[in-house]
Amino acid sequence: MPYRPFPLPHAKTPTKTATGRRRRFALAGAGVLLASATALVSSGPLPAIPAAAVTAASRDAAVPPGSAAPVVPLNKARVTAAVLDLDGTGLRPTVYGDDTPYDTASIIKVDILAALLLQAQDTGRPLDATQQALARAMIEHSDNAAANALWRQIGLAPGLEAANKRLGLTSTEGGPGFLWGLTRTTASDQIRLLRAVFGPGPTALDKTSRSAIRTLMTHIADDQSWGVSAAGSGWALKNGWLERTATGLWDINSIGQVTMNGHRYLVAVLSDGNTSMNDGISLVERTARTAVSAASAR
Repeated sequence: MPYRPFPLPHAKTPTKTATGRRRRFALAGAGVLLASATALVSSGPLPAIPAAAVTAASRDAAVPPGSAAPVVPLNKARVTAAVLDLDGTGLRPTVYGDDTPYDTASIIKVDILAALLLQAQDTGRPLDATQQALARAMIEHSDNAAANALWRQIGLAPGLEAANKRLGLTSTEGGPGFLWGLTRTTASDQIRLLRAVFGPGPTALDKTSRSAIRTLMTHIADDQSWGVSAAGSGWALKNGWLERTATGLWDINSIGQVTMNGHRYLVAVLSDGNTSMNDGISLVERTARTAVSAASAR
């Protein structure tokens, strides 16, 4: 699998997604932009944060109201991107940066839905009306109560990992207990998941299941349509965001498909150690644009 470092463009906070939609999300703490980030290569992994230190690990949540925000160090962010040209000749993604595990936060919701659909396929029955409503809320609005319910239905981490084995994922470990947001994954594994949904080749997901996931990922709520959508048009995506309360640093992730210059690209950008949500979104969007541009120039 190719691993390629390349320079980031100068830091600039985008005000619109690639589709021209204004990002209306109420971002917590504008913070200082990560102007010192000059390449998509990690300067070293952050110290591991134990699950016990997370007060709301299964939520995309900030520090609870009334809590004192911790003083955190700057310039600790790391980012990894993986890109696969579905209309090219390569069979493996190009990975920019170190392909090491990150917390998923809410990008795991695509994987949860894939596992649910695989289990439905096995029984020969489609999702019932309640499951369909939960799936729609979980993907389109990143609803955590819906994710909690479906996480239980698939059998928590063991159910997720059984599905992932069939989908070809090799480096994703389900979060402990009900903490699905602390599932750990790599950028290349997220491309494997996306390929099972969007790719042309054979996959454990049948045509109906793949269509269901694709449709939901193209109807993301306007206030969440940031991330890999900045890299092209015709996007389908899912984002994840999580503040680690032990440090005040943010996990910001985005996965999906975009089109650029007539080619469809699967894109996964994972980051952690961001000093604010706004900084993380800016980093992920710059990285996605640079990664796809580099892939399209090859």
